[in-house]
Amino acid sequence: MKWLRRVALGVAALAAFVLAAGALYEALGRAHAAKAFPPPGRMVDIGGRRIQLDCRGAGAPIVVFESGLDALGSLSWSAVQNDVAKFTRACAYSRAGVIWSDDAGRPFAAGNVAEDLHRALAAAGEKPPYVLVAHSLGGPYSLVFTGRYGADVAGLVFVDASHPDQLARLRAAAGKDLNQGAAQARIGDALAWTGLVRLITSTGQLVPATAPAWIDAPNRAFMPRSLHAIVAEQDALAATLALAGRSRGLGDRPLVVLTHGAATSAANQKAAGLTPAAAARVDAAWLAMQNDEAAWSSHSRHQVVAGATHYIQFDRPQVVVAAVREVVNEVRNQPAARAP
Repeated sequence: MKWLRRVALGVAALAAFVLAAGALYEALGRAHAAKAFPPPGRMVDIGGRRIQLDCRGAGAPIVVFESGLDALGSLSWSAVQNDVAKFTRACAYSRAGVIWSDDAGRPFAAGNVAEDLHRALAAAGEKPPYVLVAHSLGGPYSLVFTGRYGADVAGLVFVDASHPDQLARLRAAAGKDLNQGAAQARIGDALAWTGLVRLITSTGQLVPATAPAWIDAPNRAFMPRSLHAIVAEQDALAATLALAGRSRGLGDRPLVVLTHGAATSAANQKAAGLTPAAAARVDAAWLAMQNDEAAWSSHSRHQVVAGATHYIQFDRPQVVVAAVREVVNEVRNQPAARAP
């Protein structure tokens, strides 16, 4: 029994040492990330906490980029922002808790996302009208923003944007819930303080293969702290989509809907546990929802981007730039077309 107690104490001591070393490794990693990768643009105080906002170029309307459910934040638009900034003001930002932006300090809600963005733009002196350019879950966030601050929004571009009804419609198409990655993200968030996430993500590429290579390093460096915000957004997904669904009516605002044209790859089918037939049904359901999104404005255009995956802004950045230019020009030529 004495020998067993000694072994148990030894194991406990070793575990405590490993956890302490991991926590120190994580703390040093976060300090290094803050020093090695300063935020592009500026950190805007919105009342005791800061939102990272990166605005470039000049002109009106101001294009405001909204990223999807990932850890890239403003970097999600790194392949298109400079080209857009050549013909108008272009602002990308990171939501609360993602990469450089401070934690929200309150429970997550899509309405809070809209409020944060509105306050950040106002504090930075960026004045409407805005053209919102939204990827994936950024689409519903942009709908919520438009519902709250409609007079500020002159036009929109949806880049493979999520649909308010997608949970039920994709479940019906797939015959199962498509929430792969949610459980892993939740576990990663719980263990991030131990340095385990940083260790696991220290090798391999975390960003899409077509993304600018330089964004992988900051994305990786800030991933352990960004996970908490990502999990909060995932947990609120149903509520976010329900709230966004109330603001589908976009009136006659210029709208371009861009949809990925590549079929679900074999690797993604395997990751999601889908048969080829189920994957084909999911692709068809997604296209139907994208067609529906284009019907939300009386002044819209829908384009399926051949060969592009979900990250159209990385796969075919010039298609996104052209769509933004189209909406910006529409707003400039018909400033009275904005819906109330």
